[in-house]
Formats: sequence, structure tokens, C-alpha cells
Amino acid sequence: MAVAFDEMNIPGGDLRPAYQELARWLKETPPEALEYRRQEAELLFRRIGITFAVYGEAESTERLIPFDVIPRIMSGKEWALLEKGLKQRVRALNMFLRDIYHGRDILRAEVVPDDLIFQNPVFRPEMNGQQVPHDVYVHIAGIDIVRVDANDFIVLEDNARTPSGVSYMLENREIMMRLFPDLFARHRVAPVERYPDELLAALRSVAPQSASGEPTVALLTPGVYNSAYYEHSFLADKLGIELVEGRDLIVKNNEVFMRTTEGLKRVDVIYRRVDDDFLDPLTFRPDSVLGVPGLMSAYAAGNITLANAVGTGIADDKAIYSYMPDIVKFYLGEEPILKNVPTWRCREPKDLAYVLDNLNDLVVKEVHGSGGYGMLIGPAATKATIEAFREKLKREPEGFIAQPTLALSTCPTCTASGLAPRHVDLRPFVLTGSRRTTIVPGGLTRVALKEGSLVVNSSQGGGTKDTWILDE
Repeated sequence: MAVAFDEMNIPGGDLRPAYQELARWLKETPPEALEYRRQEAELLFRRIGITFAVYGEAESTERLIPFDVIPRIMSGKEWALLEKGLKQRVRALNMFLRDIYHGRDILRAEVVPDDLIFQNPVFRPEMNGQQVPHDVYVHIAGIDIVRVDANDFIVLEDNARTPSGVSYMLENREIMMRLFPDLFARHRVAPVERYPDELLAALRSVAPQSASGEPTVALLTPGVYNSAYYEHSFLADKLGIELVEGRDLIVKNNEVFMRTTEGLKRVDVIYRRVDDDFLDPLTFRPDSVLGVPGLMSAYAAGNITLANAVGTGIADDKAIYSYMPDIVKFYLGEEPILKNVPTWRCREPKDLAYVLDNLNDLVVKEVHGSGGYGMLIGPAATKATIEAFREKLKREPEGFIAQPTLALSTCPTCTASGLAPRHVDLRPFVLTGSRRTTIVPGGLTRVALKEGSLVVNSSQGGGTKDTWILDE
């Protein structure tokens, strides 16, 4: 595997400009002072109650996501390029979704194969011909980015359904400002605090035409047992909107109302953190108790906006991901600013043959997988695991894609034996309203805390860092 790009150090002993001030500060700060603040940060996180449910672990259902106190720093120039690329990509995703559920020009042009859409379990025929306000399908996108050298940011995956993690971005910043005011004073760090205001403005801007002057927005959560429930309540609180469960909402004459102590109140926009399948038992899974009966008919009548729209799962499918460079070119007539990871589609016999021959060196992912589950990291896997995966691939090749093992960039991180490089990725949050697309500078940096590990997912033992974009 290639040598990982070090975001702080230049080979030969020099420091990258963005990290020079941090390096000076680290030299002046005794290790015990740093360790004291690290413990203080952990205490604060426990007190606030930020936890994450880890599925499949009997002994601990709620875990603290480890927080690393050394910020990841990027120059304003680097960020400007990344921001431009993210806006381009999300614009193309929205155009693709509109097309798939309406004219299907991209299928007629044979850029994307028909069966990849129509046989896809996350394609929603109910959305065919359905108008969504301002043609915005993905209001909140979490695009996972990795860095492989000084100039290139690569998209690892597009999260277009219900991307999570933004509460950690906001809490990480708050805790860093509280614990390291001296370090902040030495940098001009672009603020992330305006994210809730930007999100609320974006959601209100896509309210249906029938909405009143000040549209009512609510956040729909599956409830307290969901792994991201902390984030749902955190965001509802920050946005100043109601946090509701399915049973709090009712549909009458194709309008959605929430039950309040003063009677029923109409809702215009639902920021939903409930998957498509569970949204409306009359349209999707009849056994769902998380949704709202009749919600889809209110949606079809144009009386409610759902963010993100129903059917966006097709845009974060990993097989569709492999066509993103072509999708950007098709709709925008531009070269993609952000590259894709080279991807083999196991559904294609030639690609499958290559993957089966090179399992030891590749990362194999389920096309609908998430959270780092159900994947094979060839270089780190045992012989038995590789053979089990080989059988899986032969049985259902269409369920998988494969990619080379990327050397994710590294950042300095606090470890038991002092500062050491650890691999990181970045999830910026892209907000699209009726008039504009905004991205607060930064995002959630996830860090693989185990030495040599490339898996940054919190569900797999990864941690998080504050991401600093320098205002230049």
C-alpha cells in the first residue's frame, strides 16, 4: 500500500503551513497538561450525555465516541477547492434524482444501466412523477471525503438519506473552545456555529406553497432507542423546532398536523430521521409503528415537504456511486472536481473475475452497506474470512463493489504513548435550500484510533476530532 499523506509534516522534516502554529503550541504545552485537558473533555462529553449505540455488543449498548483533542487543520485555500467540488457533486445528485423519477434521460442515454435503478430495493416507484418543492431531493448531504495527497480529495461515499454526525461537529467545536481558548487565540478558525440557522433556513425555504408565512418545521425521530437519538434531540433543540415521533402526527384531508397541548397544529416541513420503509404504513411496511399513516398522500398532494425526499437512497447506493463521474458530466457538462475511488462493479463478469483474483489487496463493500459493517478489508483479513467472502461474491456478485485499499491521510493524534499519526476521513455537511447551497467550513473528522487501522467508523471503534478551516 502507498505511504499515507501526512497532513502535518512534509517529508524532510518541514511542517505544512496550516500546522506551524499548532506545532509551536504543542512544544510549549507539557504532555501532562494535554492529558489533563483530554480527561476534562471526556468528562464534559459524559456530562452532556453524548453517546452512540453500538449494535451487536451485549455488554455495552451506549458508548462514548472517543474525542481527540488535537484539531485537524486545513488552509482556507484547500477548503475553497473542496467546497466547490462538494457543491458540484450535490447539484448533480439532485439532478440525477429528479431525472430518475421523471424523464430518465440518463437511462435513455445508456450512461447508467436500467436494471441498476429498477431492480434496486431502494428505488421508490411511488416517487415516479412526484413533484418535490424546487426540485430539491437531498436537502442534507453528508459526503465522506478522504485525502491521498496535497492536491486531491477523493469521495468515499455519498450519504443522501439521513446522514448523521453533525451534532458531534458542533459539540466538538464547543468543547475545544472551552478547553483550548489559548490555542484558538493563535488561529483564525472559520466558525461552524451557524449550522443550525443555515439548516433551518434551508428547510423553511423548501416549504410547500400552501404553507403559512412562517412555515412550521418538525424533526421526526424513530424514538429513544435509535442509535442517533441524541443527535435528533440535540438538533431539534438547536433549531428551536418540535421533536416528534410518528404517533405525535396525524394526517387529515392530506395535511399533516402535530398534536400539541393547544390542539392540532399544521406541519409544513418534516426533517425526517426515519427510513423510507417505515415512513407510512399505508404505503410501505404495514408493520411500521414509527411512521404516520397517510403521510405519503399528503406528500403526493404537495402539502408537506420531507427532507430528505423519499427515494434518495438510490443516490447513495455504492454501485451508483461508481457512475458519479459520468453523472456529473452528463448533467453539468463539467469534469468532476472531486475524484471517485476506482471501483470494480462485481455485477460485471470481467470486474468480478479481477476481484476474486485480488481479494487479498482489495476492500469489498456491500452496495447498500453502511457504518463499516459487512465489508472486507483484504490486507487485514484472515484467510478464512477471505474465503467466506469469496463464496458470498460468487453467490450474489450484484450485491458488492470492490476498491483498492486507499492510504487515507494521517493527522497527529493523542495516543497512550504520546502524539502519533492516525488515519482520518472527513464528512462535510452540504445543505441545499430553494435558493442556494451552503456548507459550514469543516465537518466531522473521524479518526481510526487503532494504530494502522483504516476503519474510522464510530461503530467500529473510531473517534472524532474538531476540524479547523483557517480564515485567510
